[in-house]
Amino acid sequence: MEKVKRTPAKLPELVAEFNMEVLNKAPNFNIQTVTISDVNRPALQLVGFYEYFEPIRLQILGKAEMVFLQGMTTERRRKVLEDLLRCEIPALIIARNMEVPPELLELAEKHGRTLLRIDRKTVDATSEIIDYLNKKLAPQITRHGVLMNINGQGVLLLGDSGIGKSETAIELLKRGHRLVADDAVDIRRISTSLYGTAPELIRHYIEIRGVGVIDVQQLFGMGAVQFDTEIDLVVQLEQWQDGKFYDRLGLGEETYEILGVKLPYMTVPVRPGRNLAGIVEIATMKNRQMKYGYNPARDFVTRLDQHYDALNEANRRKSK
Repeated sequence: MEKVKRTPAKLPELVAEFNMEVLNKAPNFNIQTVTISDVNRPALQLVGFYEYFEPIRLQILGKAEMVFLQGMTTERRRKVLEDLLRCEIPALIIARNMEVPPELLELAEKHGRTLLRIDRKTVDATSEIIDYLNKKLAPQITRHGVLMNINGQGVLLLGDSGIGKSETAIELLKRGHRLVADDAVDIRRISTSLYGTAPELIRHYIEIRGVGVIDVQQLFGMGAVQFDTEIDLVVQLEQWQDGKFYDRLGLGEETYEILGVKLPYMTVPVRPGRNLAGIVEIATMKNRQMKYGYNPARDFVTRLDQHYDALNEANRRKSK
């Protein structure tokens, strides 16, 4: 069974991504991680309700919470903030670049909590941080294969080593398509979609047996590479086997499951003389048609049925 990885998001990287101001650093700031994508606005906690409070979430104070705090007496505000910061939260974020009560700074330092400030509106900051964390914390696996972006669709080429995946990728590059990953593909599930990218060490490189390693970006230009793509189709390359049934009409809509997401799946038999790049291009174009509700195989079968129904009807009338 494949090992599914979940890498925690590093708090310093999150701070840098959103250009947050660090008002107070916790002692563990440099190694602090965030393990859940939900962000909490601690409204109920400001009135003392902690029954369903999850301290592992990032906490963010918006304008409503800050105005509510400002309406309290100094003693009451200190008590409320003391209760909140006593919890082992990853960080507390102040939205809209609002002024921070002096007691909040004092208590953050006292309890060793990271206090941050961001210039975005609360709703914008919350949604953007959640989106960032969903990507960072997404379950991930690594598959042996090639990932290409062909006319805007992510196509994952699978097959045994030496079957011709990289050679097919080179021909597709010459036709103007883009390489995302060769040999190893890191696949993440975000919501109900799958996204693939290359491990950083081998990004933009392809290995061709007999030629060696080539740098696609240097050889074909920036337009020939792409950092990541959503995966729309899986194409399995396999050696042609005499006697094995291969779908000639394409009526069967097979699927391939990765991380619980089912993707359209096609098997392409390989033998000398077959133009694999052209076949993969056509498979991608057909997949786009089917995504929009048109299945050419079904249309063809319907036409055949209508044709033979008409012939049968004509023969029946002649026999009368």
